[in-house]
Amino acid sequence: MRAMLFDGRSPVLRLTELSDPLPGAGQLLLDVRACGVCRTDLHIVDGELNQPKLPLIPGHEVVGTVAAIGQGVSGFELGERVGVPWLAHTCGHCRYCLEGAENLCDHAEFTGYTVNGGYATRAVADAHYCFHLPQRYTDLTAAPLLCAGLIGYRTLRMAGDPRNVGLYGFGAAAHIIAQIARHEGRQVFAFTRPGDSAAQMLARRLGAAWAGGSDQAPPQALDAALLFAPVGALVPLALGHVRKGGIVVCGGIHMSDIPAFAYERLWGERRICSVANLTRADGLALMRVAARIPLEIEATGYALSHANEALNDLRAGRVTGAAVLQMT
Repeated sequence: MRAMLFDGRSPVLRLTELSDPLPGAGQLLLDVRACGVCRTDLHIVDGELNQPKLPLIPGHEVVGTVAAIGQGVSGFELGERVGVPWLAHTCGHCRYCLEGAENLCDHAEFTGYTVNGGYATRAVADAHYCFHLPQRYTDLTAAPLLCAGLIGYRTLRMAGDPRNVGLYGFGAAAHIIAQIARHEGRQVFAFTRPGDSAAQMLARRLGAAWAGGSDQAPPQALDAALLFAPVGALVPLALGHVRKGGIVVCGGIHMSDIPAFAYERLWGERRICSVANLTRADGLALMRVAARIPLEIEATGYALSHANEALNDLRAGRVTGAAVLQMT
């Protein structure tokens, strides 16, 4: 099989020929058709998440068809299209797993980080953590659901029931969650990099009531601010736009340091919280929503061999919506 390999010495991935993996007990072997390029992949290759398996095949928004089924697997058929998310395995017996918080499992494995992922023509995955995908989406548009959609969905749910929602960083996650929030009757305010007119136009087209730079104030106070940009300085900025009793939810796995800010910004029972990973229940819930709502997924396709170009475009802010590797 062909794969883009990260060796830990350079952020540049290398196109490599490898032997096909074999599915073990409880696993599926997939012919990969598409794999989303996520900002978390950048954090890995840029050394900001510094405990990857090495060498590593990145990628955790994997869409593929079942090529072989390991012993003990049920619920999947050969040729069926499935999705593989970031959460690859949990122990099932730590306190978090037993309390229904498997996203916090002490011994979790992660696709494209501690186990090989989907920047390849074939991949194996634990069948218990794979999802059936809504048929209405192509491989290109289904891939972003598997992290951008999932983490965005959990981030929105962590905010409670806000009427006015601010989205900071209008990329892969925010452009999906904006549509779900609008479908639920919420008012969306989109914050982009200052001057990013393409992202602001996309936000308005997808129903945002207002779109502007992160250096601007929204026209009214927010009940919740969801942060998808990995910029710690946005936390006190967002707090300044959240009403009393409101919440700022940080949806990324990595963020630059949050600068000191006056307690006055937090006072009034405002809250800050983070989102860590996802649960399988999150995935099942999002797939039901995505099957019911015709989400418009903005995605740019790249060939597998152009993975470095996709990562560079994402790093430089040249991607509007999501970037996705396509294997055929």
